[in-house]
Amino acid sequence: MFDQQPKTDELQKTFLTCRLGDECVALPVSRVMEILDPKPVTKLPRAPEFLLGYIDLRGESILVVDMRLLLAQPYKEDTTDTRIVVLWVKTGETETPVGLRADQVFEVTRLDDDKLETFAQNGLLNWDTRMVAGVGRREGKFVTVLDLDRMLSSKVISEFHQSVEDAEAT
Repeated sequence: MFDQQPKTDELQKTFLTCRLGDECVALPVSRVMEILDPKPVTKLPRAPEFLLGYIDLRGESILVVDMRLLLAQPYKEDTTDTRIVVLWVKTGETETPVGLRADQVFEVTRLDDDKLETFAQNGLLNWDTRMVAGVGRREGKFVTVLDLDRMLSSKVISEFHQSVEDAEAT
């Protein structure tokens, strides 16, 4: 009998690519539970703008985050290409399923040469790199690989959005 599951090291090199506006981002495929068509989201009172609310997934409530708003891009209405990617996110010692709303899902793929360039957190250009695991290329084009755990960390989110608000105020 053949082993149908990819090896763990192969999974770590494999990504789900999505579109946010004109940009291509990638999420680790090893964390993906499933990809859903858009569905009605129940709003949460006093939630941050990027937290759309929650959906029912086979009897379980799943929070849905709009990746565009989380990454300080303008809101966009759902289209026929919009998808909700349900992934496992680490919060401390536990993993929690979270839905990320993306403009479009492209493919499960590996990066060219399996290379991922990272950026040192050195205050360069006053840019916070914590939401980005690195940058790779797919068919020669740039792909930003997101760091799910840090991207969805409440501390990182609040600090990031405070710095965006500060920048917009000046």
